[in-house]
Amino acid sequence: MASDAVLLVAFGGPERPEDIRPFLAQVLRGRPVPPERVEEVVHHYERIGGRSPLNELTFRQAAALSAVLRGGGDRRKVYVGMRNWTPWIADTLAAMAADGVRDAVTVLLSPHATEASRARYLEAIEEGRARLGTRAPTLRFVGPWFEHVGFVAAVAARAADALAMVERADATIVFTAHSVPTAMAAASPYVAEITASARAVAARLGHGRWQLAWQSRSGSPREPWLEPDVNDVLRAVAAQGVSDVVVVPIGFICDHVEVLYDLDVEARATASSLGLRFARAATVSDHPDFIAALADVIGDASE
Repeated sequence: MASDAVLLVAFGGPERPEDIRPFLAQVLRGRPVPPERVEEVVHHYERIGGRSPLNELTFRQAAALSAVLRGGGDRRKVYVGMRNWTPWIADTLAAMAADGVRDAVTVLLSPHATEASRARYLEAIEEGRARLGTRAPTLRFVGPWFEHVGFVAAVAARAADALAMVERADATIVFTAHSVPTAMAAASPYVAEITASARAVAARLGHGRWQLAWQSRSGSPREPWLEPDVNDVLRAVAAQGVSDVVVVPIGFICDHVEVLYDLDVEARATASSLGLRFARAATVSDHPDFIAALADVIGDASE
């Protein structure tokens, strides 16, 4: 059966200051996060303007993807559903059913697989489908794309732009992704996939001086999470005599608080205190190579 729609699924983010606390309550549902940590993150959102651009950027991705598909004669509508904010995945699925969609190719806009980036999305999707019963569209998921040539090319292009801001030949590239509990990481290919993505981007750039760091950890300090933290890596490379650093948030598809605060504010401040010249590569967002990659994996899943 041929698919008759495309569904992009993303994390979601608050769009106004008054959305921040309800959004965080949704994200942290069932997790024992101390109230003071929640307020700290609220402050981070306030520092970046009281909102996240993630929803807006995801819809830009959907529009760009729709244009690429139409250019190839594919008239399927591209829908967007969010796991943690509007438009909720369940509401998007209901809209798809009302439009008569019976089968859709689905992309989780998270390139590297772990419980947080895949399993929780699938749970939300299945909850939404269960509400619709027999009206629920059948969803087919695209294959892995963490090493897709288009994704790698888009990350490399963003990294090259950042390298141009510093002394390229001497710069250390620090690829970052969201830290997760080590137990969660051990139960998934998360670290291996991120490492593969970073290696492919560095190879495309022809840049041998790079390493991987983790960022944005939360939860209990007693629980081990993936390390080293990006700020510790910055301290280590400065101690080695490095003067120029480019941080590439390879684990993030669009700007969100982890990029706009944790990197642009906190990591940049750490670099400044160390005397490091610092540049942060843009996320792939709607880079044409990335949108072409999405169109390609959607085409493969449609066959």
